[in-house]
Amino acid sequence: MEFIHEDLEDGLREIDLVGRFDLEGANEIDLGFTSLVATQKSFVIVDLSRVDFIASLGISVLVRNARAVRLRAGNLVLLNPQPNVARVLASTRIDQILAVCQTLEEARLQLRSAPAPLA
Repeated sequence: MEFIHEDLEDGLREIDLVGRFDLEGANEIDLGFTSLVATQKSFVIVDLSRVDFIASLGISVLVRNARAVRLRAGNLVLLNPQPNVARVLASTRIDQILAVCQTLEEARLQLRSAPAPLA
């Protein structure tokens, strides 16, 4: 797994994940992803359009980092997951605590709204 990041013109950070977000994939990106997401107040869009598989450890990385971002008064949203990844997010009810958006514009709007509390 790999990631590519870009700081957008309006103070948002977009991180595109690529590959399988399984045990190996999560271990490959965890430290770098966390340093981009959770070390400062930030508003982060995580693009899942090129993630073809997500396992519980991948979900854990997303939730842990979303929690860290919210502790710093930021927010994290997920963008455009493939259908099989979206089904996993829905079946684990992660989509109830992390916004899952279909377009970049929707993600930008969602970032500025109040996030749901993470337990």
